[in-house]
Amino acid sequence: MSEGKTQILELVRKYHRENARQEFVPGVTRILPSGATLDEDDRVALAEAAVDMRIAAGVSSRRFEREFARLLGLRKAHLTNSGSSANLLALSALMSPQLEDRRLHPGDEVITVAAGFPTTVNPIIQNGLIPVFVDVELGTYNTTPERIEAAITPKTKAIMIAHALGNPFAVEEVAELAERHGLFLIEDNCDAVGSTYRGRPTGSFGDLCTASFYPAHHITTGEGGCVATGNLILARIVEQLRDWGRDCWCEPGEDNTCFKRFDYQLGTLPHGYDHKYIFSHVGYNLKSTDLQAALGLSQLRKVEQFAEARKRNWQRMRAGLADVPGLLLPSATPDSDPSWFGFVITVLPDAPFTRRELADFLESRQIGTRRFFGGNLTRHPAYHDRPHRVVGDLRNSDIITEHTFWLGVYPALTTEMIDYVTASVREFAAAH
Repeated sequence: MSEGKTQILELVRKYHRENARQEFVPGVTRILPSGATLDEDDRVALAEAAVDMRIAAGVSSRRFEREFARLLGLRKAHLTNSGSSANLLALSALMSPQLEDRRLHPGDEVITVAAGFPTTVNPIIQNGLIPVFVDVELGTYNTTPERIEAAITPKTKAIMIAHALGNPFAVEEVAELAERHGLFLIEDNCDAVGSTYRGRPTGSFGDLCTASFYPAHHITTGEGGCVATGNLILARIVEQLRDWGRDCWCEPGEDNTCFKRFDYQLGTLPHGYDHKYIFSHVGYNLKSTDLQAALGLSQLRKVEQFAEARKRNWQRMRAGLADVPGLLLPSATPDSDPSWFGFVITVLPDAPFTRRELADFLESRQIGTRRFFGGNLTRHPAYHDRPHRVVGDLRNSDIITEHTFWLGVYPALTTEMIDYVTASVREFAAAH
């Protein structure tokens, strides 16, 4: 490393230490419901990539992909510019002609849940498929294999479900169900990196899994996401779709790694047409950059540390709220060990106060709250005129829409902050 670069990075470390977080002042310091946990190593990693002008996907991106795939015990991972793009790529891959008789076609059905975030559902609609909505359970906020199985028809071709706020759904049973019925399973793992189900990482059960590295999530690259899989055919399709739809697999800046660049004949193109400009899919450009990947690599070293902090904060909050009347507190899915994204609270319909009143009180004390994403998505204007099917009632999704919110447990929150949040909830409930 050059002397100039060393000096720059030392100054970056100095700057970070000089701008460390200020002391927490209850009722004044804002307690966010989610956020990135960034240290001086993260700042230096990002600065070093910038100094080196690694502004496109490159060596750090490839290294991150290898390490993230290894974390999940999968064969391949592909970085994207967001978790939303990761979901779009994962679902779009199932439409590929390269899957032959297993490919999905417009009009096929994909089972998902009504209560969640739109980017799990939108790719279904964007590909001309039909979302089939099932309800979730209160407490775990996940659906069940029984609800999913009841929704399967001859038109069902895939299941695409998110692990709710880091809490795994019964993914092993759902994977077995999918295999039995010949369905694809996409695990939306965006809120659950670091969670496990029966000792295995969430994301490792499905045909494809997705992750988000937005600052609110378990690790961050700023904006960013990833698609991972153990299936090399699906991995190749995801890569092609992400990289403009081109057939070539050379890394950026590389040529002719197959030694056949000018020896292909595909489609009705002339023999020898440059493989770097042969397109096998109608694709996108959804790549990320080495700036993001450099930060991601630094964050990736702390996945276990972050997960343990989330678990500690969640447990402390649950213990602090255990006997507060009028609240339904969250619980882990049996056989799971969640790396919690947030602490979900449902204000019971017969409570002497409303969700709105409690949330307003907390916000007045600078305690940030969030709704359970979109609640019942079928009630949003975006989906009113979209073909879809509902199996069973969506009673619990409607309760979530009216009565549920969540609080932060991310690693940057201190014990003092968690205790202030629980004391505030208890004070409000006692006054009612």
